[in-house]
Amino acid sequence: MTDFSTKRTVRVTCPLGLSLVLENELRDLGFMPGKTDETGIELKASLEETISLNFHLRTAHRVYVLVDQTVADTPDKLTEWLKEIPWEEWIPADGYVSVTSRVNHSKIENSQFANLTCKDAVVDRMRDQNGFRPDSGSDLNKTVLFLYWTDDEARIFMDTSGESLSRRNYRTESASAPMRETLAAAIIKATDWKPGDHFINPMAGGGTLAIEAALIATNRAPASLRNNFGFMHIKGFDPEKYHTVRDEAKQNVKKEISGEIIASDIDPQAMDATRKNAQTAGVEHLIRFETCDVAETPVPEGPGVIVMNPPYGIRLEPGEDLRPLYKKMGDFLKQEGPGKTGYIFTANSALAKKVGLRTKSRTTFFNTTLECRLLEYELYSGSK
Repeated sequence: MTDFSTKRTVRVTCPLGLSLVLENELRDLGFMPGKTDETGIELKASLEETISLNFHLRTAHRVYVLVDQTVADTPDKLTEWLKEIPWEEWIPADGYVSVTSRVNHSKIENSQFANLTCKDAVVDRMRDQNGFRPDSGSDLNKTVLFLYWTDDEARIFMDTSGESLSRRNYRTESASAPMRETLAAAIIKATDWKPGDHFINPMAGGGTLAIEAALIATNRAPASLRNNFGFMHIKGFDPEKYHTVRDEAKQNVKKEISGEIIASDIDPQAMDATRKNAQTAGVEHLIRFETCDVAETPVPEGPGVIVMNPPYGIRLEPGEDLRPLYKKMGDFLKQEGPGKTGYIFTANSALAKKVGLRTKSRTTFFNTTLECRLLEYELYSGSK
């Protein structure tokens, strides 16, 4: 049985380019970030503490706990090493094991081969210790291992998340090209918005930005709709610890907010998806839904931000021209936005020039592998 109270090396992964935002999140939760790269951060934490990390982190993808590491220059040496690890202390005898990996090794052409090699070594070890092999496959809802093998460096982790933490379970309805929840949360955190100020989201699509803003404003844990995590399938897991984290998070939820959160879109189907997703997330009553053109989006008085995620124009239909749309967004910000801060998230720098406003800052993000910019516009009377 594994000791859930022992401090271990933990790696928290995130979408490309979000590690700085994730670092701030970790500090806010009381953790001290260590080694950082563009897709993750290492720190010291116990398995018990990974329960809180999985439940509260908004910009993380997964939380991995290091089991062991070694130097392995061949698949045979990798197998030998993996069979020496006491997996019977980590994995229930009647459990189910799956393996994911990141492999960059001269002797491995297919990462699936590495996954299979790792899985076979683990279940063979458990058969030798317990007399039978646990079930195994590709299901990420049970015990999940993560193999990192680059050059001769091999590290094996327990995946305490299982399914990616970006899956909040509220997006039951989808608009075209929905934004990943972790990216939406990171964009919001990169703006000047503070809970209590207005959050205005024209071209809302499926509503991910508005819903994530509502979750942040009410202090709702991002994983509050999930009921399965990888840590639940590690020997030594105490369900009471998990229920304590859930109960404390529920007690900290704010029922009402002072600023308005407005989601608008000209497409009725998109607004219907936004409303249904917000209902599933438990924040429908906190969002004002408007089916209208960008220029007709209501903008209440008072401090706040206007955040837009327009089409990027990467795959245009014949005859489609997005330049008028970007100009319209700029006109809307100039006419309706004074006193607020405007933001446009786009991957198209040429179209962004059609906004016609001076950019105060540019923050780089990646929408999957697509490099994007969050453009900030300080809006005041006579903005240029």
